[in-house]
Amino acid sequence: MRNIIIESLDRTAVEMQQVELVERKGIGHPDSICDAIMEAVSVALCAAYEETFGRIVHHNIDKGLLVAGQTTPQMGGGRVDEPMKLVFGDRATYAWQGKTVPVGEIAQTVARQWVREHLRFVEPDRHLIFQNEIKPASPELADLFARERIGANDTSAAVGYAPLTETERLVLATERYLNSPGFKARYPETGEDVKVMGYRHGRHLTLTVAMAFVDRFIPSEAYYFDRKEAIRQDLLDFLTHQSRRLDQITIDLNTLDVPGRGEAGMYLTVLGTSAEGADCGQVGRGNRVNGVISLNRPMSTEAAAGKNPVSHVGKIYTLLSSQIAAQVHAEVEGIQEVYIWLCSQIGHPIDQPLIASAQLVLKTGVELEAVQGAVQAIIERELEGIYGFTRRLARGELTVW
Repeated sequence: MRNIIIESLDRTAVEMQQVELVERKGIGHPDSICDAIMEAVSVALCAAYEETFGRIVHHNIDKGLLVAGQTTPQMGGGRVDEPMKLVFGDRATYAWQGKTVPVGEIAQTVARQWVREHLRFVEPDRHLIFQNEIKPASPELADLFARERIGANDTSAAVGYAPLTETERLVLATERYLNSPGFKARYPETGEDVKVMGYRHGRHLTLTVAMAFVDRFIPSEAYYFDRKEAIRQDLLDFLTHQSRRLDQITIDLNTLDVPGRGEAGMYLTVLGTSAEGADCGQVGRGNRVNGVISLNRPMSTEAAAGKNPVSHVGKIYTLLSSQIAAQVHAEVEGIQEVYIWLCSQIGHPIDQPLIASAQLVLKTGVELEAVQGAVQAIIERELEGIYGFTRRLARGELTVW
C-alpha cells in the first residue's frame, strides 16, 4: 500500500492574491542554454546506452556551466573578442561489460547541434569552447542499474501544482511569442536572450522585459529606440488578446537604456545572448519544469535538466508531480488549486515513494470527502504507470525548463 495523504488547505488561491511575481528565462538566456543542452545530452546518452548496452545506465549531466565570453558590441556590427566556454560536468558511464560509449564526443556533438538550431547568431565552432569534466560513475550508484528493480538513486522531495494562473500563463506566453519564428522574421534585430518578470497587483500586470538586440541590425541610436517602441506595442497588442481577467497590462522593455549614451545606453549584443560577454549560466538556476519561476508557489531546489530519467527522483518526481497535479485539476470537479508532493528514499522503488501528498484548495461549498477518493485514484494510477513515464523522459518527450 502506498502512503498517500490528502488534505484541504484553508488559503487564498494564488489567482486571488493581491500580489503575484512570476519570472521566465528565455531560450537564449545563459541558464536556459545550460538546462536545454544538458538535457539534450542526457537524452542522447540514453539512446547511445540503449543501443550499446541494451539498457540505460547511470549518468547525471546536471552540473553544466556556461562561462561568459567577451564581445565589443557596436552599432552596425561589433566583434567577438573571446569565445564562451561550455563546461560539461558530473558523472556518466563510459564503459560497461566490455563495451564503451564516447560520452565526451556525444556531449560536444549534441551541444553544437543545439546551438545551431536555437541560437541564430552563435557559431559553435567559432564562438564556443567545450570542456568535458564528466567523470566516470561511482560504483555504488552504477550498481543500481544492474539490479532487477532499479531504485531511487537519491532521497529527494518534489512538488508540482495546477493550474497555472493567468500571470504565469502570460509570462510564459510572452517569452515564447518574442522568440517565435514569426516574431523573429518581423524583428530580426532581436536576439534569443529574453527575460520576463511579471508583477501583478490586483488586476494590473506589469511586465519587465529584457531582450538583447543584435548590433549588426542597428544602424543608429534613433533606429534602436524606434524599433524598441514598435516591439513594445506589438507585444502589448498580443497580450491584450491573451488576457482574460486583467484590467491593465504595462510593458517596460530594456529599462537600463538611456537615450543619448550611444552603445552604452542600449542593450546591444553581437550574438543575441548576454552569455557572449556579461552573464554566465548554470544548470538549475532557470525555469522550473513548467516553464516559469513562480515566487508565490512552493518549489524544489532540484535541477531536473540533465539528470538520468530512470532512477533520479529529483528529475522524475519533479516532472511527475506536475503531471499528477494537472491530471487532478482536469479530472476532479470542485478543486481550485492542487499541490502534489512526492518524496523518495534512496534505493527504494520509484513507484513506492516515502510519501505522496495532495493539498487541495477547494471551491466554495465543496467538502474534502467529495473529492478525496478520486484524487487518490489518480495518484495511484500515475505512480503505477511511472515506468512508462520514465521512458517518455528518456526519449526527451517532456520539457524540463
